[in-house]
Amino acid sequence: MQDTKTYLELIQERGKRGLPLERVYRQLFNQELYLTAYGKIYRNKGAMTKGVTQETPDSMSLDKIQAIIEAMRYERYRWTPVRRVSIEKKHSTKKRALGLPTWSDKLVQEVIRMILSAYYEPQFCEHSHGFRPGRGCHTALREIYYHWTGTTWFIEGDISQCFDSLDRELLISMLREKIQDGRFITLIRELLKAGYMEDWRYHHTLSGTPQGGIVSPILSNIYLDKLDKFVETVLIPRYTKGNKRADNREYHNLMRAAQSQKKKGRKQEATRLRKQAQKLPTQVPNDPNYRRLNYVRYADDFLLGFVGPRSEAEEIKQQLAEFLQNELKLELSKTKTLITHARSEAARFLGYEVTVIQENTEHTSCRVRGKRLNVRRVNGRIGLRVPRDVREEKSNRYREKGKAMHRTELLNDTDFTIVSTYQLEYRGLVNYYRLAYNLHTLNALKWAMEKSLTKTLAHKLKISVKKVYDRYEAEIEVDGKPYKGLRVIKPREGKKPLVAEWGGIPLKWDIQATLEDQPRHVWGGRAELEKRLLAQVCEMCGTTNITDQLEVHHIRALKGLQKHTGREKPEWVKRMAARQRKTMVLCRTCHDDLHAGQPMTRQTIKLKEVLDLQKQRLRRRLIP
Repeated sequence: MQDTKTYLELIQERGKRGLPLERVYRQLFNQELYLTAYGKIYRNKGAMTKGVTQETPDSMSLDKIQAIIEAMRYERYRWTPVRRVSIEKKHSTKKRALGLPTWSDKLVQEVIRMILSAYYEPQFCEHSHGFRPGRGCHTALREIYYHWTGTTWFIEGDISQCFDSLDRELLISMLREKIQDGRFITLIRELLKAGYMEDWRYHHTLSGTPQGGIVSPILSNIYLDKLDKFVETVLIPRYTKGNKRADNREYHNLMRAAQSQKKKGRKQEATRLRKQAQKLPTQVPNDPNYRRLNYVRYADDFLLGFVGPRSEAEEIKQQLAEFLQNELKLELSKTKTLITHARSEAARFLGYEVTVIQENTEHTSCRVRGKRLNVRRVNGRIGLRVPRDVREEKSNRYREKGKAMHRTELLNDTDFTIVSTYQLEYRGLVNYYRLAYNLHTLNALKWAMEKSLTKTLAHKLKISVKKVYDRYEAEIEVDGKPYKGLRVIKPREGKKPLVAEWGGIPLKWDIQATLEDQPRHVWGGRAELEKRLLAQVCEMCGTTNITDQLEVHHIRALKGLQKHTGREKPEWVKRMAARQRKTMVLCRTCHDDLHAGQPMTRQTIKLKEVLDLQKQRLRRRLIP
């Protein structure tokens, strides 16, 4: 069998060339793919969340991978129903159903996702940004910022219950167009039909892809790629014409008159004419011979920017609705699909307000045809803003009756944890809205959070807010600039102290900012955990895999190690804390002892068994 990198690069090349994908199912017998999948998903936040069974990554081993491969080889693998839970939806009283697969299903889904992603990624539309390697919310917003200058209308698109309404048979037919492997297609079909358990009652699913499943995002992208292609090949060519807008004669006549008056020495008249001209656009805004249509999609939300009359924007919206209904069997949400005037209003997309800036008094010095002129360069440019209701909503989390209040749920945590929690929440919000030109308005949120933070510390320590500042106030330097904030230092014996800081996050606009969690193509090399598992060495007793199968012990988070209190912590806790790892490769004997709460008492017995076995083997070699 090929290694993961070689195989994925091979099918990616087939995808680029538009060749069909064949004999895929037999790759599900490849242990290398499962090891790579395991190395990618074991660290996910929800990896330890149980499905309808008690199975988790804990006790993961090569034997378990071989058991899955054996079931695949004889087509005996069966998907288990997902455990369904409901989570709250933003700006809605309704809840979103989320499916939680079992661990084995997660592993197999990740293998399928890697294969589908490698093959389909080169074929996807450039305007699609959701659930794709190297892309995300910020890349979608940057595309709008750089390429949508001069937009007149925004068409906000939202597909009603998109993931729950995807037509399975249509999805399967789309897969059959490119994938010529009946067993692989059948496996995906069975996944879609697996159903779900809610309140321990089984329910069939007749449509859609299971939200929460690892393979669901790539399947939805394959489905909605039809929409992308329709917009890219039909709507955009139909509503794009002309190279540039026609020049506004009135503007240019006034500017020529101003230049003439200036040559005659009538500077006041020249200034008056120039100011009058600057109230007019340099080009005809409603040029009938000029049209532009732009498009961006993130998951089931999409946005179109149109230069032209509103009547044609309505036509575009209607054609989108008809295509979705007739070709994809989906419906546009009537309440969320809006046509917004770009200059007087703002569209909502990915939590930002998207608008077109119009400010005649704002001038920028730039070189035009060899001369340096002050021009209205800001006009027509895209502006990204933090919505006011977002600022209010975030601030209200730290307020009660309009005043900042302490957070009761944090009172049992340490000062270090409390400060770290506030800083992480604030940093995450600032980093997400780093592309907004009004980022500075988050100062009001910072003030509310700092008041809530100091009141929480004061309430916990039974001191005044002033004394909290006296105890923890510090100067934080960022890029050579000092900022006032708070600092908590947690000493550690024999190690550098841990430091938690509040503040020191400049509210500086940066259109090139990128979220750190955007997925990347990582095919080369093994993950650290893969190497440790394949090394076949127990990290507790140090013995190699001679009579026992190695298993991986998982914990949900490193902070879970803190629950082991007392004078002497278990040895395995000390080692995991020292390595700062949530995993530990153990032989089955040590793993059983760990879960039994025993301090690895059977290690000596195991070592004796290993030594006896080695002696027996040595004797057999020596006896002629």
